[in-house]
Amino acid sequence: MRILTIFILGLFLSTSLLGQRAAKFFWFDTGVKAQYGATGMFNQAIADSESWRYDISTGYSVGAKLGLNKGTSGLTIDVMAAQGNQTFEDARDPSVLNMTELNWNSIDIYTLYRNNRQLGYFELGPKFSVLRGAEYTNSDGTVDDVLDNYETNNINAVLGFGAYFIGSDGAFSGILGLRFEYGITDIVNPSGHVEGSPVQDVNIDTGSTVTHPIFAGISFELNWGIGYVGKASCGGRAKFVKF
Repeated sequence: MRILTIFILGLFLSTSLLGQRAAKFFWFDTGVKAQYGATGMFNQAIADSESWRYDISTGYSVGAKLGLNKGTSGLTIDVMAAQGNQTFEDARDPSVLNMTELNWNSIDIYTLYRNNRQLGYFELGPKFSVLRGAEYTNSDGTVDDVLDNYETNNINAVLGFGAYFIGSDGAFSGILGLRFEYGITDIVNPSGHVEGSPVQDVNIDTGSTVTHPIFAGISFELNWGIGYVGKASCGGRAKFVKF
């Protein structure tokens, strides 16, 4: 409920700022998008441990977006279905290569400010993530459902930038960019800290530090203009016009 309230307030404030002069002109677009890159569950206690090593892991997400734009500024709302992964190397027995893996999936809602200039863009804002599933694969191949060790809701900071490679006039455009995400709140709950999540080692005190979900990768987006609201310079009622 707290995340839903923050989301609604953020949407209201952003829309109000963009719409202060909306009687003159603003426009809407929608699109589909995907991203792929490095994912992880970073905890400093695990990084400092001699028993475990982080391996580079990858994940992806797909979804859709809606944009409200005025001039070079805009508010974008992305809804994405995400799949994340984190692989660990068990170093407790150096003579044997043992790997474990955490997999999770979530529904992510982004509310981002976007600035478009000279065929490029910059975006910044929060991501509200709802965890739907989490499984831990042990070194012997057995799989444990560990969803109960994690918070259902998580807030992330998002930074992105890139360039238009198809169009830029609002009617149709293609965007390729980089996006970086960092979890602000601890995604592991008290039960998970007891179990040593996210590495599932009770000898690691993961509760002494925060576990941050992270993502760094490529973002791809195709957009279609829906229409705009404006009125003639001589006055008159504002109206919606389709592209």
